[in-house]
Amino acid sequence: MKLGDMQQNPRHFINGRWEGGTTTGVSTNPSDTREVVAEYARGDKNQTESAIRAAADALPHWRHSTPQRRADVLDQIGSELLARKDELGTLLAREEGKTLPESVAEVARAGQIFKFFAGEALRIPGEVMASVRQGVQVDVTREPVGVVGIIAPWNFPFAIPAWKIAPALAYGNTVVFKPAELVPACGWALAEIISRCGLPAGVFNLVMGSGRQVGQTLVDHPLVNALSFTGSVSTGERILQAATARRAKVQLEMGGKNPLVVLADADFDQAIECALQGSYFSTGQRCTASSRLIVESSVHDAFVARLRQRLMALKVGHALERGIEMGPVVDGAQLEQNLSYIEIGRNEGAEHVWGGERLERATPGHYMSPALFLAQPQHRIAREEIFGPVACVLRADDYEHALALANDTPFGLCAGICTTSLKHAMHFKRHAEAGMTMVNLPTAGVDFHVPFGGRKESSHGSREQGRYAVEFYTTVKTGYMLA
Repeated sequence: MKLGDMQQNPRHFINGRWEGGTTTGVSTNPSDTREVVAEYARGDKNQTESAIRAAADALPHWRHSTPQRRADVLDQIGSELLARKDELGTLLAREEGKTLPESVAEVARAGQIFKFFAGEALRIPGEVMASVRQGVQVDVTREPVGVVGIIAPWNFPFAIPAWKIAPALAYGNTVVFKPAELVPACGWALAEIISRCGLPAGVFNLVMGSGRQVGQTLVDHPLVNALSFTGSVSTGERILQAATARRAKVQLEMGGKNPLVVLADADFDQAIECALQGSYFSTGQRCTASSRLIVESSVHDAFVARLRQRLMALKVGHALERGIEMGPVVDGAQLEQNLSYIEIGRNEGAEHVWGGERLERATPGHYMSPALFLAQPQHRIAREEIFGPVACVLRADDYEHALALANDTPFGLCAGICTTSLKHAMHFKRHAEAGMTMVNLPTAGVDFHVPFGGRKESSHGSREQGRYAVEFYTTVKTGYMLA
């Protein structure tokens, strides 16, 4: 189905059928708030429970389906996403506000993820081991964990659902998917593609709605065996407490306050581009954004001056407009939160270098200029995740001081360094307290076939993406047999 044929109210997909909701929600274009992108069905506890029961009923059949069947399904989904990346990328840009090139690239990434896990469905690992007892054979196999509840965020409405849904299906699980309420049309578009790929009824279900109704039901329901969540730390902590109390498996990807260290020996132009892309592209609305720029003292002033020049020239505007480098903030509430942190930074004594102002454009939208501060480690803007185009620069005396500042955070998702010193690069990779490290690259920007995840308050549970996804979406069984 083409998006031009999309109903005005995207509906839930439960047990192989499309259903309306108990109420209706509206998503608007953050680049032009006059435009309604979708009027969508909002579900309640009862509909969520119906989807969970459907997934539980479908599990016995799907878990015993052949790897080839699962591979074919995922490959078909990936092929359609890649074929329609321009069309779906336009929808993403309209609903979330990401620039069109970034949006198209995200849809393509989602397609690649499904194709990757099509291959993984044929490579589910196992072992045959020698027993310590004569004549006994031991085998270790992996089985699906069961019904998986997936709660996805709004900032990557195709890619993040893809890297949760694809491995869940590849390893024989059934799924109930809740997209973020800010991006229901994107969630529906992905679900509509999945609905036509030949899955038995109940294997995949879509329920849109609030965290209070849909999300909490997924967290509490005894038939949901595992929960994969990406979002805020506060919500993730509540999910962890509630779900683990009933022994459900939990995977959380939450916040980041990622450092980018710039040493005096770095390629200066390269460091500026790493900071610009990592801090401000996707409007800074990435958990991997480098919101703390830790710069060695001897190049600190020159770095700040050059980055300020680049920010002054950064093109902010409508996500579909050609040449735009940064789109709007996703919605009014997020914009107000960003602007409140600008005031917090000023009030705490951080030096305001540039930006952080509400912008007017040809269309009414949630626009702001990219903001830059000079801060101290104790300032809130240097410690709390803002999730917007706001970065601060911290001055470091030398490499050792820079590393200490980089690790001085409750988060531990990603950490980057710009340097031409192999010694410092290797030391940083070993000693940075983060799940991912980048050398001479932006902190935001990861491959889809390798593990994704962090430490400390950033993550909980096994890694997402790549072959490591098998750890969350399967459970291990050890079998003994007298030969």
